[in-house]
Amino acid sequence: MSVPSVFPQLEQLLPRISKPIQYVGGELGAVVKDWDSATVRWALMYPDAYEVGLPNQGVQILYEVLNELPDVLAERTYAVWPDLEGLMREHGVPQFTVDAHRPVGAFDMLGVSFSTELGYTNLLTALDLAGIPLLARDRTAEHPVVVAGGHAAFNPEPIADFVDAAVLGDGEEAVLEITDIVRAWKSEGSPGGRDELLLRLARTESVYVPRFYDVDYLPDGRIQRVVPNRADVPFRVHKRTTMDLDQWPYPKKPLVPLAETVHERYAVEIFRGCTRGCRFCQAGMITRPVRERSITTVGQMVKEGLEFSGFSEVGLLSLSSADHSEIGDICSGLAQQYEGTNVSLSLPSTRVDAFNITLAQELSRNGRRTGLTFAPEGGSERIRKVINKMVSEEDLIRTVVTAYSNGWRQVKLYFMCGLPTETDEDVLQIARLAHEVIRAGRAATGSKDIRCTVSIGGFVPKPHTPFQWASMCTPEVIDSRLRKLKAEINSDRSLGRAIGFRYHDGEPSLIEGLLSRGDRRVGAVIRRVWEEGGRFDGWSEHFSYQRWVDAATAVLPDFGVDLDWFTTRERDETEVLPWDHLDSGLDKDWLWQDWQDSMSEFEQDDCRWTPCFDCGVCPSMDTEIQIGPTGRKLLPLTPVSTAR
Repeated sequence: MSVPSVFPQLEQLLPRISKPIQYVGGELGAVVKDWDSATVRWALMYPDAYEVGLPNQGVQILYEVLNELPDVLAERTYAVWPDLEGLMREHGVPQFTVDAHRPVGAFDMLGVSFSTELGYTNLLTALDLAGIPLLARDRTAEHPVVVAGGHAAFNPEPIADFVDAAVLGDGEEAVLEITDIVRAWKSEGSPGGRDELLLRLARTESVYVPRFYDVDYLPDGRIQRVVPNRADVPFRVHKRTTMDLDQWPYPKKPLVPLAETVHERYAVEIFRGCTRGCRFCQAGMITRPVRERSITTVGQMVKEGLEFSGFSEVGLLSLSSADHSEIGDICSGLAQQYEGTNVSLSLPSTRVDAFNITLAQELSRNGRRTGLTFAPEGGSERIRKVINKMVSEEDLIRTVVTAYSNGWRQVKLYFMCGLPTETDEDVLQIARLAHEVIRAGRAATGSKDIRCTVSIGGFVPKPHTPFQWASMCTPEVIDSRLRKLKAEINSDRSLGRAIGFRYHDGEPSLIEGLLSRGDRRVGAVIRRVWEEGGRFDGWSEHFSYQRWVDAATAVLPDFGVDLDWFTTRERDETEVLPWDHLDSGLDKDWLWQDWQDSMSEFEQDDCRWTPCFDCGVCPSMDTEIQIGPTGRKLLPLTPVSTAR
């Protein structure tokens, strides 16, 4: 039976809210299918505002992969701002998709992609608006199966009460397998109800269903064990790894937003994974091994993506884009291809020691220079050894001088505060580095018209990294160091006026730390925060530290723990971590040894170019590093220059 659109009711509310265009749909690239012709129906959610969620690469890929199947329908939904939420509650309008404005509660599956843990409260808002019970145990066969994915799903325990399942790792093949299981279950008449469907998903050994696992605790609050509560589910759940990215050239038809979004470009993921081994970086650890997309596939994707979308910027995405074995040929080939047009290239993530004059010239060939961000991460050489960020001060100065000399007048430098073993002096070294950058830039260009922005983020220990055992600094320590750093930057007025300073204070980082390493007991905190009005916690203007502290104070003592227990406490080697039953492929002993190496400031090389260090990923996942060079070029493509 067809599900009617809620747009007639929604439309009446739109004149009363800000940015109504974000809710109307109809973007270029959007797909609307007939409801009755579909066997399996997915609602895909990015739990943040449209302007942040629409450009998300993961959701766009899954949206396209699913909609290519003739009997599958996929639509998108995003978090609604509080102004619309209030009106929806008042007028009985449910959470809706932006494609056909169908109620989310009518779909078979609700897939939620979490890039950050601070989106958890937005999930609860969407579930409540959709009429889906907050607790998974209260749902029936009439409700969608709620599946979490994304990087934050590598520890889904804090939201285990609210999601039916979680998928670790790459989603392309995973959503197709899940769809096949749902299709077969429905064709058989839905035997055994919701429980049977979840059991079939769990038996794949790559879909985690929290209800099938029990957690036992020790008297001191630590976890004793996490074990299956039924004989036919696996003890460990494994991540999915999509190999041969050339077989998955998505998105082919990127969504072109109607409202302003944070990124408006055609983005191509040129490779997936990273083995640089930065010890704080969860993304680099959990996405191993490195898998490069070939230069010819990159060229074809750019050609077709630009022709379809009309975007004027191409973003070459990865965790460290300049590390692609053929990045020079990719950039020169694309620059030549689009010379004389309005198309510009950008490398949103560029390592300091991988940027060179050739890249600088190719990225600026059309006269348009997109922003350059470099991430030394640590201010002192000592702290960079601790975090395994093998970047010297000479590398940084050489790189920014190259940028300034090639026409850039602004670069952004990203650092972290609160890292393990960090001292005030390590942080103050950031000011000295920034001063040196400005001095060197002025000397190289003969101009004072150059700037750099120092951006500081708070360190958050993440699961499946060598720092998963580390203690966090208190917000008071972080904020004190940031005040001292700001004063040090401005101690030389001539240099300081050329340096912008942006930072996140320590409070949101501490809450992110609670959510990133929490266990199932933290779910009660999330729910309490949401009930007290918590929404859009990733946005500084909506985030309330006091609300989280109050909720933790009210809830956690009942479990014999507190906020500090989850955040500022260092774990020991034998402690069972909440995610130990979720297999990212990384060997826990190897991670522990790397944690010990960090304390002795030992630097680990990149295994792409050196012998294997036995991190465990390739043998346990039955995968291998896939890198070039292939020796191929972009040449099959025809230059599109309009210049004559």
